[in-house]
Amino acid sequence: MNHSTFIIEEKSKETIDELVQAQKAYFRSGITRSYEFRIKALNNLSKLIRNNEAKILHALKSDLNKSETEAYTTEIGFLLEEIRHTQKHLKKWMEPKKVKTAKTHFGSKGYTISEPYGVTLIIAPWNYPFQLQLSPLIGAIAAGNTAILKPSELTPRTSNLIDALIKEFFHPDYIAVVEGGVETTKNLLDQPLDYIFFTGSVPVGKVIMEAASKRLIPITLELGGKSPCIVDETADIKLAAKRIAFGKFTNTGQTCIAPDYLYLHKNIRTEFIETFKEVITDFYGEHPLQNESYGKIVNDRHFNRLKNYLSDGEILFGGRYDEAKEKIEPTLMVPTDSSVPVMSDEIFGPIFPVLEYEDLEEVIEFVVSRPKPLALYLFTTNKEIEEKVVGNISFGGGSINDTLMHIATPYLPFGGVGESGMGSYHGESSFVAFSHSKSVLNQTNKFDFSFRYPNAKNGLKMIKKFMK
Repeated sequence: MNHSTFIIEEKSKETIDELVQAQKAYFRSGITRSYEFRIKALNNLSKLIRNNEAKILHALKSDLNKSETEAYTTEIGFLLEEIRHTQKHLKKWMEPKKVKTAKTHFGSKGYTISEPYGVTLIIAPWNYPFQLQLSPLIGAIAAGNTAILKPSELTPRTSNLIDALIKEFFHPDYIAVVEGGVETTKNLLDQPLDYIFFTGSVPVGKVIMEAASKRLIPITLELGGKSPCIVDETADIKLAAKRIAFGKFTNTGQTCIAPDYLYLHKNIRTEFIETFKEVITDFYGEHPLQNESYGKIVNDRHFNRLKNYLSDGEILFGGRYDEAKEKIEPTLMVPTDSSVPVMSDEIFGPIFPVLEYEDLEEVIEFVVSRPKPLALYLFTTNKEIEEKVVGNISFGGGSINDTLMHIATPYLPFGGVGESGMGSYHGESSFVAFSHSKSVLNQTNKFDFSFRYPNAKNGLKMIKKFMK
């Protein structure tokens, strides 16, 4: 698809220097700290989304061929719900939190205050280019920070639109968009920022962390990895097939928490595969490549990367593609072995390797011998199996008898572990991510424990009495 009419130019170091200094001055003015200011900014963000729904849907259709339903659900409705939740609870989140008093601190009061970091940088990926840019911004605003947004250059129409809308609704000293590619990101990472929030791939995440470490800038990394999906013999096959197909093929598999490979118990393997094929046909028709509601791969490079995976095993279903449209059918395959690229790389597309197991131990062993996944999905009605999987495998978050839906509740923190990321957000966790929890001890003047001072008689004896 031709993106030539949407040229995204690199931003110079000088331009970015000026922007960061302007935001630092704006933050130091203290204007972003009041509850009223934060609520007004969240109202403006909500208005920005509501007033421009058609433009947002059009940009997402152009960049990724997202259907209106999928784009609204995963990119627009998701954000509006998150803003509503934040507005409802913000006052309580902002309140100082009292803590208990230790007996050694009799007479004092302790509490924590959530304070904003300052100038934050939010770097977004291309797969959910609108939602994953603005969802962390909700947390940055709620916590009282300023923000610099860096949208993905791989989805230029959405990037352009975010830039135009943010300019319309916010002063750049408060919230600004910096469009550009690798050079621009490098210039941004060379700044004395106060916080960095990055969503994207593991290799780029390592670059971000290295840059942040040079300045000791705190970060949240939302990365990816190979998220397993396990279906045992007690699962509801029809329901499991629908929910797994939904999770795998939403956004044509270009989702960081999409099921990456499928482990089927040998007793239900044949039945599940047949049911799964029926579900795919039901969802996308006999010819998904001709279905206008079925999305495209983001660009040529990713299309060719995915196309190469098709030779990594035996195709059970699908496998056709359309180079002109950059589309690949929902595809089920049996990988040649566990070392082929489709089993070692994060797929990030509509190709689904299928493995078979008999003993759950072999699945657990397989998963834990690899980098910790961002998500895990288990389909079972057996409580013991559920406890065994959840208790023995480390993963960022996941669902039992569903896929993706753990990300959609503001009451559950979302984030990775190990190579799949660090830190979490959504709901109150977003507020916490963008806040420093400052500890304060307020000591009484009414009396004093003189035994703590070096000239006290029997000081050590009294200290030992208190601190044993």
